[in-house]
Amino acid sequence: MLGVNLRPVVGRFWAPVVRGLARAGVTPDAVTLTGTLGAVASAVFLIGNGALFWGAFAVTLFVLLDMLDGALARARGGGSVFGAVLDSTGDRAADAAIFAALAWWYSGAGDNRLIVLLSLICLVLGVLTSYVKARAEGMGLKVEVGIVERTERLILVLVGTGFTGLGIPYALHVCLWLLLVGSAITVGQRFAAVRSAARGLRLPAGPDRPADSPTGPPAP
Repeated sequence: MLGVNLRPVVGRFWAPVVRGLARAGVTPDAVTLTGTLGAVASAVFLIGNGALFWGAFAVTLFVLLDMLDGALARARGGGSVFGAVLDSTGDRAADAAIFAALAWWYSGAGDNRLIVLLSLICLVLGVLTSYVKARAEGMGLKVEVGIVERTERLILVLVGTGFTGLGIPYALHVCLWLLLVGSAITVGQRFAAVRSAARGLRLPAGPDRPADSPTGPPAP
């Protein structure tokens, strides 16, 4: 939930940049693509090759663009449905690239199987965290709970990676363990929220009806 609280502060920080980009005709989709491709490339070519501090630093810069595209869309009169899907897809791609790069490095020259395991588990839990919310919203339910969302996930993995690159021992271990536990709790929180919000709702019977159309309880 940290991302929700930081959004107004970040919005004020980016406001002059947003106005300049809007006047220059830059589109939110272009910002999204730049941020995604930059984050993925930084993760693959820097973190994946053991340049942990500079990789974390570069990824952080590109991830900050993710906070810019939404503000730019609003400044241009509102975002598009395609832009929303592109933004969400880009977030998943950047997250996956970070954890995959860590797993790649530590399965080879980094030689630390525990970090590989933690990275892979955190990657799976991150996907589940996002999927439960997206699936619930596709069913018409609102799920806004979780102690570890994308902002917290990125802070933990990038801080741990950067500090390890600076030579601080066990920084990545500690951050990944915290992320693993927090992400597991978040998945549980979201399932509990869905269960509560969906109480009494049933999927319609019949092969010709869409699966993503819950209905209320039958009338007495």
